[in-house]
Amino acid sequence: MVFPAYAADKKDKTIKPSSKPAEIVSSKDPGKDSTAESQSENVSVEADIESTEETKEIISAIGANETISSKYEDTLLDIARRNDLGFVELRAANPDVDPWLPGEGTAITLPKWNILPDAAQEGIVINLSEMRMYIFEDGKDIRTFPIGIGREGFDTPVGETIVSWKRPNPTWTPTPSMREANPNLPKVVEAGPENPLGTHAVYLGWPNYLMHGTSRPWGIGRRVSSGCIRLYPEDIVQLYEIAQNKMPVQVVDQPVKAAWLNDGFYVEAHPTIDEIEAFEIEGHLDYYETQSGMLKSVRRAAGPEYADDIKWFEVEKIIQERRGYPIKVLDKKG
Repeated sequence: MVFPAYAADKKDKTIKPSSKPAEIVSSKDPGKDSTAESQSENVSVEADIESTEETKEIISAIGANETISSKYEDTLLDIARRNDLGFVELRAANPDVDPWLPGEGTAITLPKWNILPDAAQEGIVINLSEMRMYIFEDGKDIRTFPIGIGREGFDTPVGETIVSWKRPNPTWTPTPSMREANPNLPKVVEAGPENPLGTHAVYLGWPNYLMHGTSRPWGIGRRVSSGCIRLYPEDIVQLYEIAQNKMPVQVVDQPVKAAWLNDGFYVEAHPTIDEIEAFEIEGHLDYYETQSGMLKSVRRAAGPEYADDIKWFEVEKIIQERRGYPIKVLDKKG
C-alpha cells in the first residue's frame, strides 16, 4: 500500500501536500496543528508537521481503517490478500469473525490505519510484532507492506543493517541448519514456481537473511519463515524496484505504539511475537501480561505534561485486546 507524504519547502517552510494529504497524520509536537482533515468515515484527523532548515518533518501515522462486507466464499486469508494485509493483523482486528467462513455480508474491519514505529524515518523500517514493513523515501509517499517473519526457533533478528544486493529469479540454497532440521531438503532450488523465494530477492548485510517473495502467499502476516522476511508476490516486485544498495534497514520489535494525532492521543497494540500464534488460532488472548516497557513507551509518547491525564484503564484494555489499530485514550480539548 502507498500513502502520501507531506513535503516541506525548505525556503518558505510552508507545507505542501504531494497528494491526498488528508490520509496522512504528522506530529511531533501535539500543540502544533494544521487544517487538513481526513475524508475517511472511520477517522477524522489533522496533519501536524514540524519542519526546520535542519530537520525533516516527522510523520506519526498513515492510512485509515475501512469496513467491507465479506462474500460467501471468502476466508480471512482471501480478504487479507486482496487488501494487502497480513492474516494475523486481520484476525486480531476481527476477533469474533470465523476466519475460514466469515459468511455472506459479515462486516470486516480492515486495519489500514497505523501509527508509525518509533524509529528513524529513512530507508526500510520493519516492525516484527506488527509484521509490517514501512519504506521512507525522500520526497515520495510512504509505502507499507505486510510481511511474514521467522517462526519459533528461527527468529528474525532485531537491529540495523543495509541492503547489500538484489536479484530477480533467485535460486534458493537451504542453510545447514535448515537441512539438519529437514534432511529431505534439496541442496539448491532453481528459479521457478516452486522456489520459496518467489520471483525476487533483496539481500541484507546480515548473512543468510533476506527479504523475498514467496510461493506460499498464505504465510504473509504469520510466523512461518526460517528467519527471512517474506512479502506477497505483488509486493516484492515493488520492494525490488525501491531497494538500492546500502539503503538502511531497521528491524524493531514494538508491539505497542502511541502518538499524538492532532488533539487526541492514540495507542495501538499488536500481539507480541510470542502471542502471534494464539491470535492466529483464537483471535484473542485468554491471558495477557502488560510488560512495564509497554506502559513506559506510552507515557513517553504522551509527554510529561499529559501522561497523568491518560485513561490508563483504557490503555490496559487496548493492550489486552491488541486490535492492531489506533484507539484514542486522551483528548486535549477535554
